Amino acid sequence: MAKTAPTSALENKRAAFGAMVQNLRRTQSLTLQQVSEACGLAVSTISKIENSHLSPTYDVMLKLAQGLGTDIVSILDGASALEPKPTPAGRLAVCRKGDLPQLDAKNYLFQPIATQLKNRLIDATYATVRARHVTEFEAPIRHAGEELVIVLSGAVELHSDLYEPIRLEQGDSVYYDAVMAHCYVSVSDEDAVILNIVSGASMEKEFLNVES
Repeated sequence: MAKTAPTSALENKRAAFGAMVQNLRRTQSLTLQQVSEACGLAVSTISKIENSHLSPTYDVMLKLAQGLGTDIVSILDGASALEPKPTPAGRLAVCRKGDLPQLDAKNYLFQPIATQLKNRLIDATYATVRARHVTEFEAPIRHAGEELVIVLSGAVELHSDLYEPIRLEQGDSVYYDAVMAHCYVSVSDEDAVILNIVSGASMEKEFLNVES
């Protein structure tokens, strides 16, 4: 029986993301089992993502990128980055607010910036923080690289495995080693919006898991 076409915007985005993952995997002639072993995700989880039955969280996307030998930007827009490419001098990307892609990841709504540029040294993303309590996370995020977060509106609490919760108001910022387990929850009346800048994560081959 043929699948029913997705009817909502969220279902369309989920289907498009799954198709991107499947295309990257098949291009490399990788089985679900091989990707599973490379990234530490269950075969069933990867299959559900490919078939648009599951919306991946940000940390799951990072692991998928590792297992597919690419970076998170390439996995989002479906372009393979398996072979190193020289970085041309003078690159520039202008991103208009209304043109940014949106990725619904349950506790966050991500809007990645400058996705048209490959092999970048940083990943910058606007994130609307929907979570209101740490119990809404299956596990905190933990990945390679360094991270800078600036609160653009509202207020958040940063929860980590090394520090007491830190409240950040509009205009506040925090910089840390992203190997430290971390997650954000909104503590303002409205969902807070943060600018998340990660350096080095997409260049690392090893990702660290955090058990829930």
